[in-house]
Amino acid sequence: MPQYSPMLATPWPGPFADDGWVWEVKWDGVRTLLTWDGRRVTLRSRAGNDATDRYPELGGTIEGPPVIIDGEIVALDDAHRPSFERLQQRMNLGSPHLVREAMTAVPVNFVAFDLLHADAPVIGEPIEARKERLAAVQVRQPVVIGDRFEGDPAALWDSVRHRGIEGIVAKRRGSPYRPGVRSADWRKVTVRHRLRAVVGGFTPGIGGRADSFGGLLVGLWQQDRLRWIGSVGTGFDHAALRAIRHALDDMASDASPFHDDPMLPKQRTWVVPRLVAMVEFKEWTAGPRLRAPVFVGFTDDDVDAATWEVEGPG
Repeated sequence: MPQYSPMLATPWPGPFADDGWVWEVKWDGVRTLLTWDGRRVTLRSRAGNDATDRYPELGGTIEGPPVIIDGEIVALDDAHRPSFERLQQRMNLGSPHLVREAMTAVPVNFVAFDLLHADAPVIGEPIEARKERLAAVQVRQPVVIGDRFEGDPAALWDSVRHRGIEGIVAKRRGSPYRPGVRSADWRKVTVRHRLRAVVGGFTPGIGGRADSFGGLLVGLWQQDRLRWIGSVGTGFDHAALRAIRHALDDMASDASPFHDDPMLPKQRTWVVPRLVAMVEFKEWTAGPRLRAPVFVGFTDDDVDAATWEVEGPG
């Protein structure tokens, strides 16, 4: 079976009514390509890492001819909303024993929204044809086929805002699937501003956080160094603070990964830029910096993908 990289969406400022587009819910989860070779299911993350062992409940969910499906692994909170924070409990487990325990505590679904391969590659077919093929694939829970919406997306937008869901995605009719490309044929409209940023250092903690850290210094790649965009100091529980500090100590470095910036905190510890954090924020300041950033969790995205061009304010 061939291997693909997921097609990516371009950020868009708001919903729009245009009959040349179809709409989907933007799920707050982990982008994953599911491959069924006729014998077993394999899961690969956006960065190409094998995630099959983390989600064994997805192993017996496909029947029929070989397929490759693009989708999102999601975990629901107590209000039945997708929760990236809750999904964190499933993302970095090592032992099979911990995985089995987490399957009960944090069940997941795989929401399928595109088909890349059906006995042969179908990425060149228009999205409407791929959607029809996907609807015919024999799937079982916890794999579900995502809905698509046509026409004016105003009602869909109001629904996701009311429910606290991340956003919606527009996809151009007639468009092919472009593996690994961030294409204007897909447009993502988010309710809450989020981005992926690289951790390049941290500030010391004080008071009750003296044994952990004050904030994560995060940035986006601009040429060969990080452009500093702010310090993220909220969104952590106490257990996470200590676990993250332990990981940061292992990555401590004498060299700054950031471009020179006079506003960088004077008291800080640099780290080798290996961690990618999901950060939620209110808006970009004139700086530009993140206003009121909140830590959501770490992702397994390729660290090189968090660039100023892709994630910055535009």
